[in-house]
Amino acid sequence: MTSTSRTLTPPATARNAPSPHAYDVGLLLLRLAVGLTMAAHGTQKLFGWFGGPGINGTGRFFELSGYPHGDAMALLAGLSETLGGLGLVLGLLTPLAGAAIVGTMINVIAVRWGSGFFAPRGIEYEILLLAAAATLTLTGPGRYALDHFIPGLRAHRLAYGAVAIVLAAVAAAVILLIRG
Repeated sequence: MTSTSRTLTPPATARNAPSPHAYDVGLLLLRLAVGLTMAAHGTQKLFGWFGGPGINGTGRFFELSGYPHGDAMALLAGLSETLGGLGLVLGLLTPLAGAAIVGTMINVIAVRWGSGFFAPRGIEYEILLLAAAATLTLTGPGRYALDHFIPGLRAHRLAYGAVAIVLAAVAAAVILLIRG
């Protein structure tokens, strides 16, 4: 057999497969978009930034929506959105960061339920944020994240994400039960 009869090209599946870095860049882009959006929403609630109502205004909204202790609920929602969003941006403790956003979005969807699906009053935006946060919670942050440098989190496990989503759903359910 001569050297010219050998195939030097990789198999078709390997040749056409995307680079692992493509996935990591895609996850980074998703983390930045969702994380910065949620952190901005959280700072509207906490500090009144970006034209937001701050704790007092958000607290009044929560009370009108049936939540007791509006200011405390505003603080909880603001911290969940801000810290969860920043966690996604940095790729730090990603399952917990994503879960914070998932739990918050479950409550937002419950409050807005019945307003239709499409914007401006519907829940399509919230569903997309919930799905994106759940996706990051399940997949992990990718290679370009602080989690990549933390032993035990470097190799993201589906189980971590699944447990985090269950915790988010339970926490959201408890808050909704408190709402009554």
